[in-house]
Amino acid sequence: MFVLHTVIQWEYLPQELGFGSGMTCWRRLAAWNEAGVWDRLHAVMLTKLRAAKPLDWSRAVINSSHVRAARRGPKADPARSTAHGRAASTTSSSTDRASRSRCLLEDRDYDHDKYRRLVWAQGIKPVIARRGVPHGSGLGVHRWVVERTIAWFHGFRRLRVRWERRDDIHEAFLGIATCLITHRHVQRLC
Repeated sequence: MFVLHTVIQWEYLPQELGFGSGMTCWRRLAAWNEAGVWDRLHAVMLTKLRAAKPLDWSRAVINSSHVRAARRGPKADPARSTAHGRAASTTSSSTDRASRSRCLLEDRDYDHDKYRRLVWAQGIKPVIARRGVPHGSGLGVHRWVVERTIAWFHGFRRLRVRWERRDDIHEAFLGIATCLITHRHVQRLC
């Protein structure tokens, strides 16, 4: 969590705080991510959150965030976006579980028949803002929650710019951030 908040390099972790070797911490992060620790921890926190307040799963909202990659990583698919010729990472965020939802709200970025067909195939009604239509459809009344959630992710300095070369390490930081955000809700509601 210290690295997630401070963007400190692994080898500069303060020994006086009891972290041990930065490389050991990095290896543990990778191993715990591979073992699914963050997913299981998030599931436990969602269970506590559900016990405190029933969650409405009928509607889901999705969006994505594009962050610059400061270091070169694995070769990206040419179809993936880049920021000013540099490698970049796109993180999708949903505020509810789309697999249990009856309605999926999306912004203009997803205005394509391909996405509508994919969502309908899951038995979910897509509500997607149309391109070329003036704003004011009313989707913003519901979509603000995903924008806020992305802002929470960007509150972790390590996630504002992608410093990790390996996808699994970046995903581990996303998993930890998800757990911390959910933990805040559990603390507030319980």
